[in-house]
Amino acid sequence: MSATPNSAKPSANELLKQGSPTLSGTIAQTLADAQTDRFSEDDNQFLKFHGIYQQDDRDLRKTGKKYILMVRLRVPGGVLAPAQYLACDELATRHANNTLRVTSRQGLQFHGVVKSGLGPLVKGINEALLSTLAACGDVNRNVMAPPTPATNGLGALVHRHAREVALALAPRTLAYHAIWVDGTALNLEEAANRDFVDPLYGKTYLPRKFKIGFAIPPLNDVDIFADCCGFIAIADERGQLLGFNLTAGGGMGRSHNNEETFPRVADVIGFLLPNQVVEVAKAVLTIHRDFGDRANRKHARLKYVLADRGPEWFRQELEQRLGFPLADARPFQFTRQGDSFGWHRQADGRMFLGLFIETGRIKDKDGWRMKTALRQVVEKFQPEIRLTPANNALLANIAPEDRAAITSLFAAHGVTIENQGSVLRRASMACVSLPTCGLGLAESERYLPDLITRLEAVLAELGLGQQEITIRMTGCPNGCARPYLAELGFVGKAPGRYQIWLGGNESSTRLNRLWRDNMKDADIVPELRPMFARYAQERNVGERFGDWVARALWPERAAAAI
Repeated sequence: MSATPNSAKPSANELLKQGSPTLSGTIAQTLADAQTDRFSEDDNQFLKFHGIYQQDDRDLRKTGKKYILMVRLRVPGGVLAPAQYLACDELATRHANNTLRVTSRQGLQFHGVVKSGLGPLVKGINEALLSTLAACGDVNRNVMAPPTPATNGLGALVHRHAREVALALAPRTLAYHAIWVDGTALNLEEAANRDFVDPLYGKTYLPRKFKIGFAIPPLNDVDIFADCCGFIAIADERGQLLGFNLTAGGGMGRSHNNEETFPRVADVIGFLLPNQVVEVAKAVLTIHRDFGDRANRKHARLKYVLADRGPEWFRQELEQRLGFPLADARPFQFTRQGDSFGWHRQADGRMFLGLFIETGRIKDKDGWRMKTALRQVVEKFQPEIRLTPANNALLANIAPEDRAAITSLFAAHGVTIENQGSVLRRASMACVSLPTCGLGLAESERYLPDLITRLEAVLAELGLGQQEITIRMTGCPNGCARPYLAELGFVGKAPGRYQIWLGGNESSTRLNRLWRDNMKDADIVPELRPMFARYAQERNVGERFGDWVARALWPERAAAAI
């Protein structure tokens, strides 16, 4: 069965891309027009390829729309040099809302940007040797890699592969540089621009977004099975990289009341050698390009190609494109996901510091001035910054003798290094949602911290106060915080109403399942209290909440984890 019937009419987005393959639209002209505070709906689609979303402050809609923009960095592996982080900190103060948001794909987002500040912001980002190109849009998004600094040479090598893939899969249009660096409109009369076809993506790019990640077992800190394409490092007993197991067909997005859309964990396809990574990544992407659904964007992710055609077909198609076979997948095991907090020693003797940043928002507030503290630490001690897929940050390559001074500096701004947040809070994630995301149906970032406080009180009453449970919340079903892999997931259905999903596992290798479809905020804790009480009474020694749910409520899922 073809993923896109030949007779199907292409979606509106496909026609837009076909009409402007340079992705330039009229962005440059609108930037120069001081009489308007917004971009057209067509240009809004092109802006996404440039890492920009046009939004409005939904808290202010009763008094009229106030248009603002969100700008997202593409940071392969989430690694920032000290000077780059400091540039982002300054740009957020000057051109955004004085906060930085760590994304679930190891990037940074600037929020509250007005149109007059957009050009200077993106130019400043490029002057810091960073980019927003392909942070959004129907292209390969930010390539993820394990954030924890290496305990051996494997981590650095995997990061190198991630950077090579990110560079090889970047779109080649000249429009980005012309608009944001040169400050000019691309000359569409020139033949090279008029007839531009991206050498990898083609004229109309991909049917939808494409995501790649790298992981090093046993730590699945990138949620590798949520990606369209994944590379699982396989090492020998000495820690030497032998190659990678390839995964394909993962994805979190779905739509409410549409059973043809669903979250999916990726299939393990086969094993490849280190020197084959870029070639394989390109081939997987081109299968999505050629077989993805270009008529129905809700059915356009690579996961639906795998679901419709099967992993066996996919492997055959991939090997035909590669011109060589993959070997059978090697054994591996993931045991957990999540970040390391506090002080830890690197393989080279230096230290790294894990910082919990609740819901990923780097900001200053009463009693907790993380933005100022981070800036001062980076200015004085020059650590490398590593953004994590769980919305946190690690500071790496720190001299052991600087540990006490850094701890003291953070404490002076209300950021304690020991006991950063509760065990429940540290295992939580939330998407941004309201008031800025146009897809948000319910609160997420602004709501989850209070809900966790209420859940903590119940768990403490039941003797579960120190029990970690992965909790993830999104304000809509698109799944940006990967709620469908959580032990306890909340998905926005309407203002003040959420779905409850239960039964993911510690290693993020098993999907959870819908438990309740439309819960009012006030009913969530009463709904979960008896569930937690059963767990406290029935759990086996060391059994996590998600595993108890799978065993007690749907045992056929208990053995489904990879």
